[in-house]
Amino acid sequence: MKVLKYMSMGLLTLALASCGSDYLDTEYTRHLDAETAGEAAGRNPDVFLNGMWSWQVEYQGNHDSFGLMSSLLAKDMMSEDIAVNGFHWFCYDYDFDNRMYTYRRTREEWGFHYTDIAKANEIIGLYPEGGKTADEKGLLGQALAIRGNAYAYLVQIFQTYMNADGSINRSAAGVPLILTTSDGYTLDELDALKGRNTVGAVLDQAEKDLTAAVENLSEGYKRPSGESGKAYIDLSVAQGLLARYYLLTQQWDKAAAAAKSARAGYSQRTQKGLMDGFMDVTASDVMWGFNHTSETQTAYASYFSHISNLAPGYAGLSYCSKLIDARLYSKIADDDYRKALFNGPEGDKTQPTAGARLPYANLKFGNDGSWTMDYIYMRAAEMVLIEAEALARLGKNTEAAAVMKELMQNRQPSWNEASVTVDDVLLQRRIELWGEGFAYFDLKRNNKGIDRNYEGSNHLAGSLHTIPALDPRWTYQIPQSEMQENSHIKDSEQNP
Repeated sequence: MKVLKYMSMGLLTLALASCGSDYLDTEYTRHLDAETAGEAAGRNPDVFLNGMWSWQVEYQGNHDSFGLMSSLLAKDMMSEDIAVNGFHWFCYDYDFDNRMYTYRRTREEWGFHYTDIAKANEIIGLYPEGGKTADEKGLLGQALAIRGNAYAYLVQIFQTYMNADGSINRSAAGVPLILTTSDGYTLDELDALKGRNTVGAVLDQAEKDLTAAVENLSEGYKRPSGESGKAYIDLSVAQGLLARYYLLTQQWDKAAAAAKSARAGYSQRTQKGLMDGFMDVTASDVMWGFNHTSETQTAYASYFSHISNLAPGYAGLSYCSKLIDARLYSKIADDDYRKALFNGPEGDKTQPTAGARLPYANLKFGNDGSWTMDYIYMRAAEMVLIEAEALARLGKNTEAAAVMKELMQNRQPSWNEASVTVDDVLLQRRIELWGEGFAYFDLKRNNKGIDRNYEGSNHLAGSLHTIPALDPRWTYQIPQSEMQENSHIKDSEQNP
């Protein structure tokens, strides 16, 4: 019987064997029984966790494939918020021409998230009765958080999961669920889950994992201190992932509560903080991220090479500089500090690189001169925006405005709205989180399309797309390798 490609532990071991000592040490664990491996995990959980954190930034052989941030950037390119000055890396994504089953992008997306799941299952499988100590619960909670987060991403990327009326189509075909006997399933039941489960079933599993992650991480686990510790998932990060999930699934009360809890203890960036290049995980609002070092940096094959016009990478060299959409730029208030994170229509000849001199070039993402700029996965500002949006959707517009003011007082001091609408919050999400990997997912969950073909558009002439919501181009096809190797998925079940 054929099995899911990315759950073959033999393939996983081979794939990781050449990754070096910073990655999951499969030679150390693969011959151990569950009891011995569990004891090893208790002594040194980093043996297991480092594999997950390193995978998030793993260079995969192409300069547009470097882990989680390459996945998120590819999706951001499918919005109207990012414009470019030329066709280069990520521009097939920008052109909505990278979603077919024979393409590398779909194979890498599928493989990235299912490898996350495989790594998480390695840990989850060690604790069939759950963790007993705070450290064991912390290890298990982080694995559950990674797995739940992966399923939430997969169902958004590989399915048009919304109905035209804005409700979630829970009966639509989702993705395979790869679980373990520690989740309470028999081997036959686990095998049956390898087909296209419904969107509802996948979302339910994501919620089960994320809520269990919060419960486990509430039992006293403390992640390591220092910059490297930000790669670990603690209670606040798990609550943040759960807040994202509740926003996706329209559970507004829960989204607001989870986001409020998640951001407790973090402060919002000041005006000075907005200008720091968004490249340091020690910043006051960074909840989760990866601290790059000279050993982990990947130079041209990196997020900052592609997103930062100030770095000497592809964007800075003007091969595919990342610009803000002209229409979005015009919606940023003139007294909003964030407007200074982008050039205006005249450009700026005083900037140090060709990419940074362009009209509408983003100056948000910086350069430290050594390619060790950190990757930021979650910020407290996002949690404010989730809480405010959820409150606005509940009709609590005054409360939503009070929450928004916590963010806006450090962005636009004159902002003093007594009430905000959902659209008000969504606009601030586009401005605040520009380039951080949220635009595509916000468009899909809000049933919104894009229109780059407007008067004064600064998008490439050949990419002035107008693509409505629910168009098949928003959704990736299942990769050819999976269709061929997974007997549980029929050819007729392929996405349009």
